[in-house]
Amino acid sequence: MSLPTPSEEQELHERILKKDESLATAEAFAVFVDPITARLCRSLNRSREEVWDAVVDVIHSYVARPERYLPEKGRLSTYLREAAKKKLFDRYRSQVARSRREREFGTVFELRARAPNESLEVTVEARLAVRRIDQAGLSEQDRDAIGLILQGEGSTRILAKAMGLPPMPEQDRRREVKRNRDRLIKTLRRIGKEDRDDES
Repeated sequence: MSLPTPSEEQELHERILKKDESLATAEAFAVFVDPITARLCRSLNRSREEVWDAVVDVIHSYVARPERYLPEKGRLSTYLREAAKKKLFDRYRSQVARSRREREFGTVFELRARAPNESLEVTVEARLAVRRIDQAGLSEQDRDAIGLILQGEGSTRILAKAMGLPPMPEQDRRREVKRNRDRLIKTLRRIGKEDRDDES
């Protein structure tokens, strides 16, 4: 499970840049996934499956936009390894934030415990709301993003991924996430207004 030599990496990168050789893409996965996964598993306290997923995601991104890698800044394997490490840290921070939100929600829910009949009403209302969102003709990406927004997700990177936004500079990504978030919140308000109109 050794990495290619620097010259082999450079030759592979040049073939991938041409975007006309599918063998080069397959070769990138074959030569980088296992060695980078093994190195990250040794240096980080993460499961092999989690590391493998991050490495595969990073190689997918690289193959889609190989021009983002700048050979003069270092080896391709180092670029991919560092990108995978960053992805793992981002996912870890997101998991920690999600766990914290769930704990806080659980605490609030316990403090505001409802009578059994009220809990049943809330459950029924929540199911109806989910059904209305499903029937609104939203794309799967919009539904995923709405789910994250309703859970209180604040990470621009996570929301951008759920919204299916392509890679872009951070400032542009923030602007696009805000624009899409505002659009989805308007959609939720419209769905809620239609429900109130139906009830009246």
